[in-house]
Amino acid sequence: MKKYILTLDEGTTSARAIITDKSGSIISVAQNEFTQIYPNPSFVEHDPEEIFTAQYNAIKEAVDKANIDPIEIAGIGITNQRETTVVWDKKTGKPIYNAIVWQCRRTAEYCEQLIADGYEDYIRDVTGLKIDAYFSATKIKWILDNVEGAREKAKQGDLLFGTIDTWLLWILSGGEIHATDYTNACRTMLFDIHNLCYDKKLLNLFDIPESMLPQVYPSGHNYGNVNILGHTIPVGALVGDQQSALFGQKCFYPGDVKNTYGTGCFLLMNTGNDAKSGKNGTLTTLIATFDGEKPQYALEGSVFIGGAVIQWLRDELKIIKDAPDSETCAKKVENTGGVYIVPAFTGLGAPHWDMKARGAILGLTRGSNRNHIARAALEAIAYQTDDLINAMSADSGLKVTTLKADGGASKNGLLMQFQSDISDAVVHCPDNAEATAMGAAYIAGITVKLWNGKEDLPKDDLVKTYTPKMENTERFILKNGWSKAVNAVKQFSN
Repeated sequence: MKKYILTLDEGTTSARAIITDKSGSIISVAQNEFTQIYPNPSFVEHDPEEIFTAQYNAIKEAVDKANIDPIEIAGIGITNQRETTVVWDKKTGKPIYNAIVWQCRRTAEYCEQLIADGYEDYIRDVTGLKIDAYFSATKIKWILDNVEGAREKAKQGDLLFGTIDTWLLWILSGGEIHATDYTNACRTMLFDIHNLCYDKKLLNLFDIPESMLPQVYPSGHNYGNVNILGHTIPVGALVGDQQSALFGQKCFYPGDVKNTYGTGCFLLMNTGNDAKSGKNGTLTTLIATFDGEKPQYALEGSVFIGGAVIQWLRDELKIIKDAPDSETCAKKVENTGGVYIVPAFTGLGAPHWDMKARGAILGLTRGSNRNHIARAALEAIAYQTDDLINAMSADSGLKVTTLKADGGASKNGLLMQFQSDISDAVVHCPDNAEATAMGAAYIAGITVKLWNGKEDLPKDDLVKTYTPKMENTERFILKNGWSKAVNAVKQFSN
């Protein structure tokens, strides 16, 4: 009997496999971290083959833990870190360069030249995006320009491009399926989000042959069969991680808002069939749909460094032992003592879009200690999210009064309460923080008929709710301090 969904959740720092049953219960989870590669201070790379190995090992571990037969798996959903770029040789199946990660800033100078040359309005109107090194197009161009023989091979039709979903699907299908979905394609800065096709003018601008690019389908689509542990299983979903979390949080209606607290933070507001223009630093993006449905859109804001600032405290400063230790330290002080951390390690994302910005700790005194710094790091995540909320409210004309939160850092009670306080909004956190994995599972499950549509999905878990407790005067003072800290970083970096 087909009764399980296998989700491949390939993130920025780890590859995970999650097995879910029809009741929506998670039966098993397996996770493998992989190497973060920093060839120079502004470059971030991954080894695509290491990612696949980590992901496949996670699949085997998850199936073993669940003690199930793979023949019982009804379908597979793949969700992934978006924008991260892989280019590989179609004949050998080998990447010609490391994956260039979404965080990488190596093409920032080229992006500035594109803005100076007047392409900003065209790219925003067609793709819904701002010109930024964040997106895939300039990463593809960099590989073709900098890897010996790459451009010639691309022109001959011998190279393929994919975001991580495409790379995994291509390998799992034995090189038979070269595809992606709308939610990933719309983050390449090559895709027309209104006409649902690659834009010829942009392909010419970046000198990228269309033969490199995957076929594009809705997120809920029968992509074909792959071989998992000796069994043939259909893939019923490809979906970018943030749109997957939006679906997993069941934000099905215009005005629904979620924020995922992961390596970065990603705030999305469902705007239905209306592709609202992001004039205050937000982006317009496609969200998960199924075959036969009209395209649907969201406004999105991205914080590049969210939970990654806690990893930085652990791995680089070594002032905490693990992520939960950040909350323990932060609770030892009543406030930050005037300390602000602006974690612009890879530039500032929405709504600032400052590619040159770099991080800083401001407001230090002789009495500042590791507890103040830990608290300031947590609060920085909330301040950056609040910047997104304000920009999104301006672009949509809707005040955000309720926020659905997911991701690892949503388990941090101090952070969630501060988010509620600083944004003057009610924050709902599900008992199951796996919204990203659940979104892909739900989409795949609907595609393969494990569930008969959205209305047949399992009911939500009980949520923990945080309500604002901060006085308006204190909120104003703290937000003013954050604004001054961000402006100081911008002035220093530029």
